[in-house]
Amino acid sequence: MKIIQLLLLMALLPFSSYANLNVVATTAEYGSIAREIGGNHVTVSVLGKPTEDPHFVDAKPSFMLKLNRADVLIEGGAELETGWLPPLLDGSRNRKLDVGQPGRIRCAEGVQLLEVPTTLDRSQGDIHAAGNPHFMTDPMNGRIAAREICDAFCLIDASSADTYRANLAKFTQRLDGKLVEWQKRMEPFRGKRIVTYHNSWVYFGERFGLKPDLFLEPKPGIPPTPANLAHVKAVMKAEHIGVIIVDPYLSRKTAETVAQDTGATVVDVAQFPGGIKGTEGGYIELIDTLVNSIARALEQQKP
Repeated sequence: MKIIQLLLLMALLPFSSYANLNVVATTAEYGSIAREIGGNHVTVSVLGKPTEDPHFVDAKPSFMLKLNRADVLIEGGAELETGWLPPLLDGSRNRKLDVGQPGRIRCAEGVQLLEVPTTLDRSQGDIHAAGNPHFMTDPMNGRIAAREICDAFCLIDASSADTYRANLAKFTQRLDGKLVEWQKRMEPFRGKRIVTYHNSWVYFGERFGLKPDLFLEPKPGIPPTPANLAHVKAVMKAEHIGVIIVDPYLSRKTAETVAQDTGATVVDVAQFPGGIKGTEGGYIELIDTLVNSIARALEQQKP
């Protein structure tokens, strides 16, 4: 009798009052934005650590269970997670996360990707057929991803659509306001060339007028070689390039060695909230830290 009464009581309650969308994000920037849009209507977990290479996330068996229980999966797409996500999805046996289903959000589909190769030649290193997948370093692409996430949440949980849209408006307004501030901060350095370890920062460069086109890797995904490092040092000295940026999962020691020989400054950067100090608050805090850290390093650069 008590069980029947409980079931009747649950039937009278609005769905959103006792159940949240269970959201799984592949990496932390999507998890951060999902929380901003979903508010208290979603429960969000993230698979990749913010200090982990997104191409090579440690695919734990427990991730299959998380995916099995998920209502929504948010991924970058563009082959960023192709080395580890498909087997987890196969093992999860969750048809709600199939490509084409409302619960599968692939943020790259809404973004104009850069560096789309005309031919696939593996001798050129780790290149991606769809284009460069590190697009979330441009905050305008973060804006696009937020809209994609909101649209999916509204479709799956229509009863909470007004809340999701209101949260999207607040997030977008805050992001747009910060973008004006960030562009003003970076304007004095327009056209400056910087060194990166891996080709992960082209979108950041496009947005803020930098040229992150000199790499410690000889080719994408190929470890630095003495010959290439010698070439990089020579170019840095000739062109007075004074900033090297390096992600937490790459060799800072290599960057420091180059910096010692060229007088450059090494700047710790991350693509994901929580990857470096000061970015734990979320996606907007991440971009804010990146802009200000790189700007400070460029200000110290000798003419």
